[in-house]
Amino acid sequence: MYFDKPGKENTEQTLKLAFQKGQELGINEVVVASTTGDTAYKALEICKGFDIIAVTYHCGFRESFKMEMSRNVRMNLENEGVKVVAATHALSGLERSVAKKYSGIYPVLLIADTLRLFGQGIKVAVEISIMATDAGALSGKDIIAVGGTAKGADCAVVLKPVCQSDFFDMRIREIICKPKTF
Repeated sequence: MYFDKPGKENTEQTLKLAFQKGQELGINEVVVASTTGDTAYKALEICKGFDIIAVTYHCGFRESFKMEMSRNVRMNLENEGVKVVAATHALSGLERSVAKKYSGIYPVLLIADTLRLFGQGIKVAVEISIMATDAGALSGKDIIAVGGTAKGADCAVVLKPVCQSDFFDMRIREIICKPKTF
């Protein structure tokens, strides 16, 4: 499915499509990007019976020593059975800092920009699947990964997750939904 435009107004439909595809394919792990917890809470409502992994920004992403997802939200989500992963962005991390200071071309940032040719949500879905894998939060089977553009969710894919060191073994099996304009 293609959304006319990107944005959080697509979150509910994206999660419903992800859930439906997961049921169809026998996939019960869904990884969602969730900065503050809103998308993770919506996934809890819609993806009943699925293992939900919420991936949020690393500490200090916007402000040094500060988490974007509050401790209370994280604890509440974990009490509801959601695995919450806070990690450095797999497709930028330290490389972004080097690029800001020294300019130049950097391979990981090129990979991120190449994925953005399909939309920000595709890049995010790939990235959070790597972050969840690196954190040991996944089984190793195919997953549904849900990303978005700025806030909310507007993209879902079926993919074979891998850790950073095996990036080129990842397989994006299906694009469930994404915005057609971005």
